Amino acid sequence: MAEVQSYRMFNVQLVHKSSVSPSLLSLVFGGPDVAHMKCDSPDQRIKMLFPSEDGSVPELPEHGQWYPLLLALPKEKRPIVRTYTLRHVDRERQEVTVEFVSHGLEGPASAWAIASKPGDKLQIVAPNAEYPEDSGGYEWTPPVGLRQGLIIADETALPAARGILEKLSTQKNPPQIQAFFEVPEQGDCVDLSEFNFAEIHWLARKPANATHGECLLKAVRQMARMPETAGRIEAVTEEAEGELLWDKATTDDQAFYGWVAAESTVVKMLRRYLIGERGLNHDAINFMAYWSKGRER
Repeated sequence: MAEVQSYRMFNVQLVHKSSVSPSLLSLVFGGPDVAHMKCDSPDQRIKMLFPSEDGSVPELPEHGQWYPLLLALPKEKRPIVRTYTLRHVDRERQEVTVEFVSHGLEGPASAWAIASKPGDKLQIVAPNAEYPEDSGGYEWTPPVGLRQGLIIADETALPAARGILEKLSTQKNPPQIQAFFEVPEQGDCVDLSEFNFAEIHWLARKPANATHGECLLKAVRQMARMPETAGRIEAVTEEAEGELLWDKATTDDQAFYGWVAAESTVVKMLRRYLIGERGLNHDAINFMAYWSKGRER
């Protein structure tokens, strides 16, 4: 019997597309395969396979090791792979939702999402519901009984951040959350007042005529509240040139837990400030480069 994979390939097609905000599209995909998909965390990462350079629709086998099979294809026929957040899975309806940042035609994923229409086919590598253990592929693992949290995100991490707030809202006594969300336009500052345990700071770049990350860094410096456990300044080790920052929190301390996801340079600057200047415990906060400026998205 073949070994059950923690992640597997799913064949889906677009069912519905709608606008969440001026810069965010919600795409609902469906198909019988989705009945075997699962989501272990609100920041669950998946791989989406888009048409190749020559326009070929992805058709990798559903089972087995997908990545070696991908690399074995000629470059012009190789599906373009991008990482996204699994926003929602409805196994009964056999539908899965993924949110896309709409940044024009400069990247293959955004271009596909903008031009897509119902019936268009894709493949998704996602957690396998038949796998008996945790499939991994996420970082949001706060300690039980958490009292204070910090969430920082740009628009690429906003779907995961909103999912985290939704997850926390199901708790009887959710922690007090301070959140900083940077987005391109004022219209992207959607109403999240239902999460009354969270103090949410929306930061729109266009009205401020700001560069990416500028509003986020300024607001965090001015308004982020540190826990009582902060104070011991740690040396911050920088990554090698071209290496993306990805630090996972390991704390079991209920006092504080953080989650930071944005563009690589911005995340590095936030880490340098929060740990190197404000004395946050390095083990209590996740730092994740969801993308890197200059790399094709």
